[in-house]
Amino acid sequence: MDLGKVFENNKKWIKDKLSNNPKYFEELGKGQNPELLFIGCSDSRVTSEELMGLGPGDVFVHRNIANMVISIDLNVMSVVNYAVNNLKVNHIIVCGHYECGGVKAAMQSADLGILNPWLRNIRDVYRIHKNELNHIENEEEKYDRLVELNVKEQCVNLIKTAAVQKAYRDRGLQVHGWVFDVHTGKLIDLKIDFERYLKDIMEIYHLD
Repeated sequence: MDLGKVFENNKKWIKDKLSNNPKYFEELGKGQNPELLFIGCSDSRVTSEELMGLGPGDVFVHRNIANMVISIDLNVMSVVNYAVNNLKVNHIIVCGHYECGGVKAAMQSADLGILNPWLRNIRDVYRIHKNELNHIENEEEKYDRLVELNVKEQCVNLIKTAAVQKAYRDRGLQVHGWVFDVHTGKLIDLKIDFERYLKDIMEIYHLD
């Protein structure tokens, strides 16, 4: 890739923005007020704002391998807490995608070095849902289903947090689980039942 082309693209992007709104960057510099927190995969094919038809200032974004929400990961937890408590987002979206390399890597028996402890969390998702997954004979369909189940479990991990529980109670914040189909470009809503998940875990994870 010619990196010089990137700067040429940037100049064109600036020109296009200013042609539509001469005060675009002046307004952008005043601060952000996004309503959405998007937790997605680091995969280069999953461009959060673009696939939603949104732009700068519309979405607060965190991306990591396989869109994980791990309680001891200070990075994702800092993002969640800042988005919920400071930016006051009203929606948190966990978005996975089919053909996820992280999900496939997690199911390999190979030693992947520093990735081992990270991917172990996906293996735990498989362990929780192994009865369903082991009945799927087609490997690609099994991986697709694991992608969906991983998204759901990361949504549950969000619902376990004090920040999300308090924001739900105080202003009705919602958690959503989506999957991006790289073959069609479609976003698929997994219809996460926030209230049901919250009710199921409240006995153990209720935080005042």
